[in-house]
Amino acid sequence: MADVKKGVKLGVFTLAIMNVTAVVSLRGLPSEAEYGLSSAFYYIFAAIVFLIPTAMVAAELAAMFQNKQGGVFRWVGEAFGKKIGFLAIWVQWVQNTIWYPTVLTFGAVSLAYIGMNPQADMTLASNKFYTLIVVLIIYWIATFISLKGLGWVGKVSKIGGLVGTIIPAAILVILGIVYLSTGGESQMDFSGNFFPDLSNFNNLVLASGIFLFYAGMEMSGVHVQDMDNPSKNYPKAIFIGSIITVLIFILGTFSLGVIIPQKDINLTQSLLVGFDRYFSYIHASWLSLIMAIALTFGVLAGVLTWVAGPSKGLFSVGKAGYLPPVLQKTNAIGVQKNILYLQGIAVTLLSLLFVVMPSVQSFYQILSQLTVLLYIIMYLLMFAAAIALRYKMKNAQRPFRIGKNNIWIWIVAGVGFLGSLLAFVLSFVPPAQIEVGSNAAWYSVLIIGCIVFVVAPFIIYANRKPEWLDKNSELEPFHWEEKDAK
Repeated sequence: MADVKKGVKLGVFTLAIMNVTAVVSLRGLPSEAEYGLSSAFYYIFAAIVFLIPTAMVAAELAAMFQNKQGGVFRWVGEAFGKKIGFLAIWVQWVQNTIWYPTVLTFGAVSLAYIGMNPQADMTLASNKFYTLIVVLIIYWIATFISLKGLGWVGKVSKIGGLVGTIIPAAILVILGIVYLSTGGESQMDFSGNFFPDLSNFNNLVLASGIFLFYAGMEMSGVHVQDMDNPSKNYPKAIFIGSIITVLIFILGTFSLGVIIPQKDINLTQSLLVGFDRYFSYIHASWLSLIMAIALTFGVLAGVLTWVAGPSKGLFSVGKAGYLPPVLQKTNAIGVQKNILYLQGIAVTLLSLLFVVMPSVQSFYQILSQLTVLLYIIMYLLMFAAAIALRYKMKNAQRPFRIGKNNIWIWIVAGVGFLGSLLAFVLSFVPPAQIEVGSNAAWYSVLIIGCIVFVVAPFIIYANRKPEWLDKNSELEPFHWEEKDAK
């Protein structure tokens, strides 16, 4: 639970803005700009079937177990047992590990545009070996800083979120409005269809990535008890935050589509190219350098904080007997060093895919899809757990509850489950808009990646030993264990 002083409560708008800051990232805008006007349909659809259900379900579960550790391990484990609970927190950690190369790819591309020659910058940004080197250097620097346990990284992250995301998003939208209002020629056909061509299955694949744009909203659930009258005010905050988030994504995507022809959109470079073209239009090309630095800082600041973050949850669960002692080791100041090293090795191996993929953006896309697949497994378990717990723990206190009757949890969590399942299936299909090399390589990476990362926690669980339990573990027992103890 966040540290909130007694009597100090979060307002509706405050929590709404916190949600926006936690969820919004600009790096995915080019992938949706591919769809022109119909991108707005995808954003709104994903918000209805994923963003809002995620926030509502997480709020009920977080409030229900507000005094117990474990997060998603607790939520899913209470519903389906320890083994499935361990799977949930494992894939949450693994997907975050896979996310690092993708977000750092964007950071490396931003860094390339700090040069003064746009053509040379573009060539450098598309160089696989340059990107690989930058990704690994920055990641391992962030890891070693995390091992030092520096308290200021949180402040750096907050500043990075403002400087590297919120302000650039506002500038991008304003530039698009200025461009159109002063007679600039739009590269996006606004007379096109709002509803996409659903007959072409391949066209849906990039759109499934929107679910990852909205991922993370479950974190806001921990704040449900920090509000006055949460049963009314929390849903208000969620809807306001969701509307602002959707508007930022839609207007930002349109702003890119207005300045860059659809055929020229590149998943990793187009955000920087878009800014560069807008700044050239207003005769302020020197601002491109400042924007590239700001976006790079935003990426690096975020990674610096997140390198250690998700592994802490896995570490606390591991101490309860779920991970071997070697992964429970900490350094002198209590940082989970061996989990961080394991995470770093995984990031390094995944980054080597740069060498075998045909381009930087194909690498970016395939790892993004693998991240979506693994993260959605966690969400499927979370939605199912929320429904199951209404029956397994029907008398438990729920300070925040989705509807008075169980029909509402079936509707909200059911919509989230089906929406997630749709995105999961679509994520396996190679996108028609991107050259990903052979389909065999694409399917191999995704299918083998999913199998390996999903099977791994079951193997670890099956081979756990009594001596893995740390006597200092503070993880509370599950509800059925408490019953058996009585």
